[in-house]
Amino acid sequence: MKPTRLQLVLGFLCIYIVWGSTYLAIRYGVATIPPFLMGGVRFLIAGTLLYGWSRFRGGAKPNRHHWKNAAIIGALLLLVGNGAVAWAEQRVDSGMTSLLVATVPLWLVLAEVFQGHRPAMLQWLGVAVGLVGVSILVMPSGNGLYASVDRAGAAVLMIGSISWTIGSLFSRTASLATPASMASGMQMLCGGAFMMTVSFLRGEWASVHLSAISGTSIVALVYLIVFGSIIGFSTYMWLLKVARPAAVGTYAYVNPLVAVLLGVMVAGERLPPSATLAMVVILASVVLVSLSPAAKKPSDVPVEPG
Repeated sequence: MKPTRLQLVLGFLCIYIVWGSTYLAIRYGVATIPPFLMGGVRFLIAGTLLYGWSRFRGGAKPNRHHWKNAAIIGALLLLVGNGAVAWAEQRVDSGMTSLLVATVPLWLVLAEVFQGHRPAMLQWLGVAVGLVGVSILVMPSGNGLYASVDRAGAAVLMIGSISWTIGSLFSRTASLATPASMASGMQMLCGGAFMMTVSFLRGEWASVHLSAISGTSIVALVYLIVFGSIIGFSTYMWLLKVARPAAVGTYAYVNPLVAVLLGVMVAGERLPPSATLAMVVILASVVLVSLSPAAKKPSDVPVEPG
């Protein structure tokens, strides 16, 4: 059935606001829950629910090759990509984290160069502008003694974004289970298992005490599972079927705006002038890359930004 205007509006508001708010939720979550432990619990629960629902709806049992590819994608996108976000938010504001993660489309352009693709001039311009924006964030500002973003946190986020990019390119050609919800559930299960393993190796299990976990962190974790991973994903996949892909892809540069605003208004995060300038520059670069005729369609990029 053709969706109503109200359904479309609600769908876009969901991926704009819900996904934009996941960065703030992660910040509240890692306040008292170790980052990899939180990510492991989040993706194991969400993955189990998505996988179980898909099988209940008649999805075919995935084979060993499907699980292998799901494990690779789960490691690149969730363990390294999302794990970097969770770890970095212990030292980088949620709004600034979202800006650095928003550079993923720029890395996609550079990665495609190594695959033999020739980016359009508009895409090259977007990459150059985006790198200027990142430089503004990490270079000393004001009196020269501080930067808008912690450099170690920014470096980890760049590594996570590059891993997210590699995982995205791999997922384009990899043989995956169907329907898409089952493939996503498998990736979450694998990524969640990897994160729990890293959490154990880092000693997070031994250091965390249930009595020290705040109610706010628990609410944030539940929000990430239900809204960030399940509802947000389902809404995104529905919009890809009923709306123009170019319109759906606008979440890539709306989410950072939502994240920055929520960080300032709800969490009281500081937004210095240099960070404001960097936000404008980075978002402009993502728009340039996204609007280029040679850009890949939004369904080719990872569907969960936070």
